[in-house]
Amino acid sequence: MIDGGEDKTRGGGSPTPVRPERLRGPVEFVGRAAELAQLRRLVATPPCLILLEGEPGIGKSRLVAELLAELPGRHLIGECDDVPEPFPLGVLLDAIRGAADRLGPLNPVAGALAPLLPELADVLPDAPPPLTDPAAERHRLLRAVAAVLAALSPATLLLEDLHWADPATCELLAYLSTHPVEGLAVVLTARTATPGSSTPIQDALARTPPWSVTRVALGPLDADDVRRLAARTLRLDDPPQQLTATLLDRTAGIPFVVEEVLRTLAERGGDPLADDSVPFVLRDVLLWRLRPLDEATREVLGAAAVLGMTPDQRILAPVLSLDRVAIGAALTAAHRAGLLHDAGDGLRFRHDLARQVVYDLVPRESREWLHLRVARVLEQELPRPVAQLAHHYRLAGSGADFVRNAEAAADLATERGDDATAASFLLQTMDVAELPRPVRVRLAAKLGRSAIDGLSQAEAIPVLERLLADRRLPPGARGELGLVLGRMLRQQGEALRGYTEIERAVPYLRAPRRKAPALAVLAAPDTVVGRHVDDHLARCAEAETAAAASGDPAAHLAVRIARASLLLELGDPAAWAIISELRASAELADRPREHARACLNWAQGALHAGHPEQAEALLAAGRALVDETGYERLTSLVEATELSLDRAAGRLDGLAERLSRLIASSERMPVTLLDARAELATVLALTATAERAGREYDSPVSRTEGCAGLGGGNSGRNEVESAKRALREVVADARRVGAIWPLVQALSALARLTVAGRPDEAVRHAAEALSVVRGKGILAWAADAVLVLAEAAAAQGEPARAAAAVAELEAGIAGRDTPLARAALRQCRDLVPA
Repeated sequence: MIDGGEDKTRGGGSPTPVRPERLRGPVEFVGRAAELAQLRRLVATPPCLILLEGEPGIGKSRLVAELLAELPGRHLIGECDDVPEPFPLGVLLDAIRGAADRLGPLNPVAGALAPLLPELADVLPDAPPPLTDPAAERHRLLRAVAAVLAALSPATLLLEDLHWADPATCELLAYLSTHPVEGLAVVLTARTATPGSSTPIQDALARTPPWSVTRVALGPLDADDVRRLAARTLRLDDPPQQLTATLLDRTAGIPFVVEEVLRTLAERGGDPLADDSVPFVLRDVLLWRLRPLDEATREVLGAAAVLGMTPDQRILAPVLSLDRVAIGAALTAAHRAGLLHDAGDGLRFRHDLARQVVYDLVPRESREWLHLRVARVLEQELPRPVAQLAHHYRLAGSGADFVRNAEAAADLATERGDDATAASFLLQTMDVAELPRPVRVRLAAKLGRSAIDGLSQAEAIPVLERLLADRRLPPGARGELGLVLGRMLRQQGEALRGYTEIERAVPYLRAPRRKAPALAVLAAPDTVVGRHVDDHLARCAEAETAAAASGDPAAHLAVRIARASLLLELGDPAAWAIISELRASAELADRPREHARACLNWAQGALHAGHPEQAEALLAAGRALVDETGYERLTSLVEATELSLDRAAGRLDGLAERLSRLIASSERMPVTLLDARAELATVLALTATAERAGREYDSPVSRTEGCAGLGGGNSGRNEVESAKRALREVVADARRVGAIWPLVQALSALARLTVAGRPDEAVRHAAEALSVVRGKGILAWAADAVLVLAEAAAAQGEPARAAAAVAELEAGIAGRDTPLARAALRQCRDLVPA
């Protein structure tokens, strides 16, 4: 079954007898002194969260084993599986199960874990009633795990192989990084991502503040460490430099590979300096270990490698049509040959690298047959392990069976609230070439719904684009997929592309309950260039008609929220009546996530119009709802709105640093990120111009008492040029994606920054901002640009040049509730009399 490869020992002949007595037992721990000391310091002062990263075989597990061996107190340990079933928080629940006998009184919220841990029903509080909001339900589950961990603390929580973790576990660990449990030290191990890729745990922790996670990267062993390891393993007082250099060259300093090579040298005997006695790569080491084994044992070992890290005799026996006694004897022989080791709960491969080598030695046709046999055996289990079945059928080349089980795994993940895992299964089905079109469309629709709020948008977008390019796509599917694609593109920051896709989808959306919220998205004026406000008003009216026809309260609510937002941007006082009515309604109160999002959107609209007091109140309400529901996706929007409010009020002290931190942690909300970058560039511009002029920042809405902490008069030209570069970058990005609000904001700030020294350039930027706003039809947004035009014209002694723009602004805001624009208009009239 296993291809034995070429014998690379000198002269061939019979294999050298295995002589494990030459080893001192497990290869001794060398190197890593600095990393171990760092881990000791961190876990000694909990709470803390540590991510230990490195390539496979680099020694992550060995390092944490050394740490735990000398660490007093309670240890909670979990290990991720390479092919886990879609069960959220599985690795954490395993760690909790192992310490359940030490649980004391618990916070009632811990009862949310009762359905997931039925075996702990006697120690967990009763399960609370389910929540209607999935995000709130998920947040309560996170709080429940945190409550149990708090009851088990002080403790060290070790979770291994987090590169295989489910997204819910990653979300919880991100939560723990910013909501640490007193007395709990969290130690995670994960493989370093390959270039150009990432894993869910790395994505989740990348969105947390830099101070919340300590990252410890493990690199290869150096020459001194390899020499010490060789000395202890081979019983050499002073290993020659040639041996160390050869080992480094052939193992790349990867500890597991170094250990396996040294073990083999010790077992072979002979001259360790003979070049051909040093195994070239790990494959050669394992080939040497395989040589004494008979064909039957190799066949069992190959099947074990196909099955996974842990050989399961119960499955291997029917796969190979052998009895369990024969399977056990073969595994014992593999253990004696050093290919498996006793993990305490049974035999397993020494490392995934070793398993992969053995797997690769099995001929491809045999591997496919074994995967198919494993799948057929697993089909008999109840409940069916659908994730494992999908894995084995895929590698067996059985496309239909793979798709069937991948869809089942995705459905199970969706049922458990794990959309990201569902999306990962569905994405794999899109690669099956022979997938019938109706099946592909059905799965793509599920993919879109799963990926819309998950981590798989970047992968899902091209899949949906390819499907929509098929002219034979049914109209209903075209509408549903186009809507999902549009929403994804908008969330990825592609404002105009997303808006356009939704426009294309609307005519194909047959159900009014689906059409109404899609049209409500198109009613929003502040996200996209190239659409006049009359278009938005028309879309809003269509949305109201569709919502009325649907009879769906959720659709009606979405449209009412959109109507209030649109009127607020228009400066229509009727917006406030709608907002008050909605905030007092049971419909909105029962949907805290939508309530939070609406309050934050309305707060931004209030800021655009110039109502800082109302914006402050709406922001406070939105922030409280986000804290209550734990809807982390809105955290960046809360912070961005708060920073915008501070900038509008002239509270600039420390604002640039806060904006920079927001930008560094806002990867999942690119539109908010672009807005924040525009805010930051604007703050830099305001600060630079104020310092250069030797005065304080002067806002049309409020006056500041000072800009403490922003420096004195030493900023000079460098700060001005830095602000210009930042603004130009925002302008370029906003033009590229078609996002109107950051574009107008950055152009106006760029005009403001250049009006004193280069009035012609300022006029060009301000005129472009006015042109963009004119295309939208909400003239209040151009107030600052028109003010710059007036200032530039007055400075050049030609006030008439700006008279038309000032008159246009005055006409555009006539009868509108826009205090910010009216303040700017009064300043314009001082410079350019009517």
